[in-house]
Amino acid sequence: MNALLAYARFIDAVNDKFGAIAKWAVMLSCFISATNAVVRYLLSMSSNSFLEIQWYLFAACVMLGASQVLRVNEHVRVDVFYGRLGGKRQVYVDLFGLIFFLVPVMCAMIYFSFPLFLKMYQTGEMSNNAGGLIRWPAMLMLPLGFTLVLLQGIGEIFKRIGWLQNKYDMDIHYERPLQ
Repeated sequence: MNALLAYARFIDAVNDKFGAIAKWAVMLSCFISATNAVVRYLLSMSSNSFLEIQWYLFAACVMLGASQVLRVNEHVRVDVFYGRLGGKRQVYVDLFGLIFFLVPVMCAMIYFSFPLFLKMYQTGEMSNNAGGLIRWPAMLMLPLGFTLVLLQGIGEIFKRIGWLQNKYDMDIHYERPLQ
């Protein structure tokens, strides 16, 4: 169990790094968006590459930040009964969802997205827009992000099993979102 918890801590550290990249992608995207709007309205100029880099950065933000959201336990839940459950029951529900939903879905998403990325990378696919960018960096965010969520999900499984065995201290506090 100690090796599995060490894996979970390592994945947490990796996803912290990618979470920092996602944070900077948000900041950079906002800056580029604001600059693009100012240039467009003041100078009547526009650039497709600036518009495209915004959604590339947004893709990085979402796909690289998703695993961090799972790590800090702020992910979206379907709270039909989860908020009414106690500690151990919540952990069992988490384990069920992680094992039977998150892991298989992430495996499927990696399986389907990686060939698309590989095809774009090998062909050097470019945007159809004048001045557009090469597409594979944006497509890379899909398999990379899904892989990070999968690895984090496996780490979360190990943490919850460790918590159930009293070998890992984890904050299982859950606040039901405001309705």
